[in-house]
Amino acid sequence: MFYSDDISDNDFVLSPEESRHCVKVLRHKTGDLITVTDGKGLLKEATITGDKPNKVTCKTVSSTQVQKQKSFYTHIAISPTKNMDRMEWFVEKACEMDIDEISFIFTYHSERKVLKTDRLHKKSLSAMKQSGGYHLCKINEPVKLGEFLKGDHEGNQMIAYVDSNNPQTIKKVCEPGQHYLIMIGPEGDFSEAELQQCKEKGFTSVSLGTKVLRTETAGVVACHSFNFLNDF
Repeated sequence: MFYSDDISDNDFVLSPEESRHCVKVLRHKTGDLITVTDGKGLLKEATITGDKPNKVTCKTVSSTQVQKQKSFYTHIAISPTKNMDRMEWFVEKACEMDIDEISFIFTYHSERKVLKTDRLHKKSLSAMKQSGGYHLCKINEPVKLGEFLKGDHEGNQMIAYVDSNNPQTIKKVCEPGQHYLIMIGPEGDFSEAELQQCKEKGFTSVSLGTKVLRTETAGVVACHSFNFLNDF
């Protein structure tokens, strides 16, 4: 399966990167039938009409609008790790589990203060295609925690942090079929001032278990927990 952000017209073009993969790696040529999605649920079968390595042109044969199978929405706001490989791993695994939205938040203890999302978008796209999905995860540009909290966020809002005295798990505070937003801090965790700030904004504190998890592991555990809650 290939990806193009705009396949609304009968005739459309693959990006240079997708074109190279189509022609150079998979050895497709003019006349071959391929499948293409726009990451928003539109799936097309198309015939290749031009097979230049940097510009594959296509003509639509059939179109299908694939509806999301999920009855819930998962949004994880996470502090980026110092090691970029670990953040790429999180994005890849979360997208394989069909997460809907990822935000990156800079906190007081964040070790990484700059984050370029280009590779994360590519990881998201690769995971969508690998897992046979047709809806691309929304990846937001990084912002400071205070700015993120000013946003108009929907649904059940939670913050996960290390607290051995907190018995509330996702299962205890959430019902199936909801819009979920959970925040996960850096390895140094949220500061006391940040925790207070989040609670004043209506975020409920939740536990992801009795173990101290790495940031990216906590993100994957949260994503799986919402899927498990919804039998997805």
